[in-house]
Amino acid sequence: MRTIVWFRGKDLRLHDHAPLASALGAGDVLPLFVLDPYFLAPDRARALPHRVQFLLESIAELAHAIEALGSRLLLVNGKSHEVVPMLARRWNADRVVGQAWVWPVGRERDRRVAAARAVPFELTEGETLLAPGSLRTASGGPYSVFSPFARAFRGQKLGRPLPAPAALPVLPDDVDRDELGRARLPDLAELGIERNRALQAGGERAARQRLEAFLRGPAQRYDETRDRLDQDGTSRLSCDLKFGTLSVRELWSRLRRAPARARAAFENELIWRDFAYSTLWDRPELLEEPFRAKFEGFPWRDDPAAWDAWVRGTTGYPVVDAAARQLLGEGFVHNRARMLSASFLTKHLLIDYKRGEAHYLRYLTDGDDASNNAGWQWSAGSGSDAQPYFRIFNPVTQGKKFDPTGDYVRRWVPELAALPLEHVHEPWRAPAGVLSAAGVRLGENYPRPIVDLAHGRERFLAVAREFFGG
Repeated sequence: MRTIVWFRGKDLRLHDHAPLASALGAGDVLPLFVLDPYFLAPDRARALPHRVQFLLESIAELAHAIEALGSRLLLVNGKSHEVVPMLARRWNADRVVGQAWVWPVGRERDRRVAAARAVPFELTEGETLLAPGSLRTASGGPYSVFSPFARAFRGQKLGRPLPAPAALPVLPDDVDRDELGRARLPDLAELGIERNRALQAGGERAARQRLEAFLRGPAQRYDETRDRLDQDGTSRLSCDLKFGTLSVRELWSRLRRAPARARAAFENELIWRDFAYSTLWDRPELLEEPFRAKFEGFPWRDDPAAWDAWVRGTTGYPVVDAAARQLLGEGFVHNRARMLSASFLTKHLLIDYKRGEAHYLRYLTDGDDASNNAGWQWSAGSGSDAQPYFRIFNPVTQGKKFDPTGDYVRRWVPELAALPLEHVHEPWRAPAGVLSAAGVRLGENYPRPIVDLAHGRERFLAVAREFFGG
């Protein structure tokens, strides 16, 4: 038997890779990655600079790891739905195996590959802990509230992660000689992307190093530190789960090293991720429309100046500005800061969550359609199991609570670094002498607030009450 193992961008690892494991011991194994222009055409790649950098690094390391085990990653240029059936015929494959995707674009791609009927096309799960759509309510429908989903989830038995192979079979001569399988991985410069050295390193090796560091450190007190913006209290594994450089099933399994309360808190985040994926599986239209139909046509404001200030991190609210600059600077935003930033945009500025969602998806290295959409709709109040629309985070009180040392703001908003702690989250209240001593000139080197918090809050509530009919 000859099997094409199609690596697809969300499974860039050798540990716990079910499609690869299914091919081993059953004849020839042809590891394949298709350099699809949907992601890697220069104009497309420039629209996703951080993700493309992480992706290319991860593919390069996967190729190196496969070569070290005795085989070679076959790189082929072209559109996946055309290339894969063609290669199956060209290389006389008996089947193609890969990991399933939830993302609607991936599902449509796979439908077209299967419809070509070149050879049997088999998909296995692995993007999530449970197969999306497998948990159902008593009435047989999908869950729309997280808590009952989580209770049902915890009653399921999860499989154990698979080991990485010790070796891979050598490519058969006809495939190895085929120049079609020797495409070159593009570099960032030719795609028109400037390398961002602040991004996390891609690849399975770096992912496993991050996992070990998390288990030794933040995982031990995750329940206590996960919301602290001024501490390294989170896993920083979201990029690895997004690209599959780390298996979510292995992460779940390895959490046994953490104390019970910390483990439960982190498990809850992984279950929420499954919930977001399952919701998108059942309702792919959520990438275009709100979960709650009553939000359709909501009268969001078009305010270019406010939007630009939010994007660049010049709103005059330090914790909101820090989140904006962290996103652009290192392709990551702490989850608490994401919520504060999203609430400020949608509530205080009354700007459509879809614009914020798209901006985050462009610059997040861990930009993931299911989780990003779920988070933004939750913040706007339009999503599944969302916070009530009338719950509005105050960025000042939230900054003081979750950045109590001011270190998060000082790192990302260095204009305020010399301000005393009591003024770092609301510099406009600092006395003139304090501002002068800290080198802060409001309206010059740091902006005054672009909106009064009380006014922004009441404006949103008035618009919402009128739109929703009281």
